[in-house]
Amino acid sequence: MMLDTDTVQDLYILKRITDEQLEAAVTDFLNDPKPSPRPLAEGVANNVCAIMAADPHAQGILAAEHSSEADIHAAVRTAILLAPVG
Repeated sequence: MMLDTDTVQDLYILKRITDEQLEAAVTDFLNDPKPSPRPLAEGVANNVCAIMAADPHAQGILAAEHSSEADIHAAVRTAILLAPVG
């Protein structure tokens, strides 16, 4: 069993979360940024809105007028990876 302090990135490195699952979480958030827990992998769900609200860098990228889609995608992906497992 993982400790509460483990990050999503830890699970990703251990291959318990796949690229496809991570990309689906990013796309799901970008298509519908509603605040609710969303499944990331079996037994793992995170509130991506709360993750984004707690990440000043990601907030800045989302708020900046000049941010490209690639910048926004990378900011959401990085914020998810650095988030604690929820």
